[in-house]
Amino acid sequence: MEISYASSSHRYLPTMSASSSSSLGSSMPNRPVKTIPLQHPNTTSSSSTPLPQAMFWRWTAKIKRTTPSQWIDTFLPCYRWIRTYKWREYLQPDLMAGLTVGIMLVPQAMSYAKLAGLHPIYGLYTGFIPIFVYAIFGSSRQLAIGPVALVSLLVSNVLGGMDLSDELYTELAILLAFMVGIMECIMAFLRLGWLIRFISHSVISGFTTASAIVIALSQAKYFLGYDVVRSSKIVPLIKSIISGAHKFSWPPFVMGSCILAILLVMKHLGKSRKQFRFLRPAGPLTAVVLGTVFVKIFHPSSISLVGDIPQGLPSFSIPKKFEYAKSLIPTAMLITGVAILESVGIAKALAAKNGYELDSSQELFGLGLANILGSFFSAYPSTGSFSRSAVNNDSGAKTGLAGIVAGTIMGCSLLFLTPLFEYIPQCGLAAIVISAVMGLVDYHEAIFLWHVDKKDFVLWIITSTTTLFLGIEIGVLVGVGVSLAFVIHESANPHIAVLGRLPGTTVYRNIQQYPEAYTYNGIVIVRVDAPIYFANISFIKDRLREYEADVDKSARHGPEVERIHFLILEMSPITYIDSSAVQALKDLHQEYKSRDIEICIANPNQDVLLTLTKAGIVELIGKEWYFVRVHDAVQVCLQHVQSLNQTPKNPDSFAEDKQSFFQRLSKQREEDLSIAELESGTPTPSLLVSLYLQNGLNPAVRRDNVKIQFRSLSAHQTYRCTISCKTVTPAAVVAPSDSTVVEFDAVDCA
Repeated sequence: MEISYASSSHRYLPTMSASSSSSLGSSMPNRPVKTIPLQHPNTTSSSSTPLPQAMFWRWTAKIKRTTPSQWIDTFLPCYRWIRTYKWREYLQPDLMAGLTVGIMLVPQAMSYAKLAGLHPIYGLYTGFIPIFVYAIFGSSRQLAIGPVALVSLLVSNVLGGMDLSDELYTELAILLAFMVGIMECIMAFLRLGWLIRFISHSVISGFTTASAIVIALSQAKYFLGYDVVRSSKIVPLIKSIISGAHKFSWPPFVMGSCILAILLVMKHLGKSRKQFRFLRPAGPLTAVVLGTVFVKIFHPSSISLVGDIPQGLPSFSIPKKFEYAKSLIPTAMLITGVAILESVGIAKALAAKNGYELDSSQELFGLGLANILGSFFSAYPSTGSFSRSAVNNDSGAKTGLAGIVAGTIMGCSLLFLTPLFEYIPQCGLAAIVISAVMGLVDYHEAIFLWHVDKKDFVLWIITSTTTLFLGIEIGVLVGVGVSLAFVIHESANPHIAVLGRLPGTTVYRNIQQYPEAYTYNGIVIVRVDAPIYFANISFIKDRLREYEADVDKSARHGPEVERIHFLILEMSPITYIDSSAVQALKDLHQEYKSRDIEICIANPNQDVLLTLTKAGIVELIGKEWYFVRVHDAVQVCLQHVQSLNQTPKNPDSFAEDKQSFFQRLSKQREEDLSIAELESGTPTPSLLVSLYLQNGLNPAVRRDNVKIQFRSLSAHQTYRCTISCKTVTPAAVVAPSDSTVVEFDAVDCA
């Protein structure tokens, strides 16, 4: 079955094709029409191929259309940049970026492994294999993946509270990487990346700010020289720090503070001045080198060191302890969400900055495969790093070759440099972590939200507070829950506006936003700025009843009637309407019909009109009450309302004949000239007559054939007004005075 739309001067009239069994639109005028299928193009009819079989045939057709080169591009994004690689232009910046990120990654990887409660060697393993895998299967050309602070803290928070041996702790951290990778691949296959959109930026900012504070406090033990309880809550951390104050040691505090100061100065200079840009990525390496040299020279006994680190590349081994997988699912889901937010967010920003498209599904697949294969080589969960990705981009990275170079630097470090890492002070690694997370404390965002959107500010406060005091997992869940609650509330309570006509135009706008817009007695025009479905239809019906009761109080133009006779629904913002809304619309029509109130539909889009047609709403309301524009609906409604009063005072009715138009014009009072007064401040004759011609004259008169000429007759602002057109040539002498009456001497010369 097909439906056609014929556009008339003021109707939105659906007509059925000849093949249709419906009688709708049989009396339509004979004019060219645009025919569209009644069935939505993205759905299948009940009489066509069943859905699973239809999906199979669509996949089959897609496979047949896809060339081998396209398949390679889809599953191996690296093939795209390898095929078009500009060796002279790209090679040097890729090598420099990879070298810079690799130098930055080595000390950071060890620091984040310590944050995760693991031996530093597992941080190096996490920064090795996953980088190569992502460079091949990832879609971002500047994203630098590996161990990051937030994920490391999540691993430490969950596994640290399970009373595990060191060996079991490490095996479960590796198992988490495997589970996170599986979840990311499933999300990529099912294209579920859109779920992340429900987590607002306020939640992310509040969560990262609170997490940064917790991370910094958790590293205090390496500065203070004594153990601090492992916790993701701020209160136990502060209590532990205070209770152990008598064990305070000056050497690690002084050394850690000096290294932290060096890192912050180098980071600031690298950001603020271009000539010192190289200092930013060199900061962690400088801190490690200075700390190691100090330890080698002075041999301080009170400063704890990293200790022995195994030399060589990681060996292949399948993750173990799958019996713990069930209990780790919530943690794996949380890490997956945080990893995707951190990685995809920075990847999209870098892709837009460098002018290429990012495939979110391929991005999830690349991250998932990097974690799965990384877990076979003793890596714990990894994701994209904000700091290293920014350095990679600033260093000029053009393709994934930069990631391969960074991974090679890590491999060389594992092969040849691990004996030197034995003398790295723990407080130096802690300083690297604190320096990295200080940039995550986003108090500027809180100030911005306070000035811009109080609701988002409250969301930021709730998320950060619950994360600080109740833990990271609860903080994320509460933040996401409140964010979804706000979304549901906005969806269930959509914005609804009563529309009025702007003076001198046929444009209708929200009367609260445009106080000068005027309404009509007996007619209420309503616009719902959201899809209509089961969750918000009750709210919409309640608001319509309120408008019905209150609209007469604000109406300032039109025939004086005692109650509402027409409800015009402006439906252009409504993109979807479900079965519950359709049924509610039927009930509303019956309720209004019993009180002699007609419902008019103005400007519904194609999908909504198809739904209304299939549900029988078009026939129920009547095709004569469907319109292309709100103004067309208003004009028709005014024609009906005017029959209730034989002496209308509305100046804008299109249905008046020319004789009554000029008769009324000659008796018009100044208090009814608000249109002209609002436009110019004074009811000048030229503006007055022009407005009446635009809005009041019979539409059969072509506006481009109307000529208005004014000639001054005296010094008392008396004008001769000549109006000429094809059907009428009246002459009028317009004489404004100080009294409340503006007199016209009008002669109809039809």
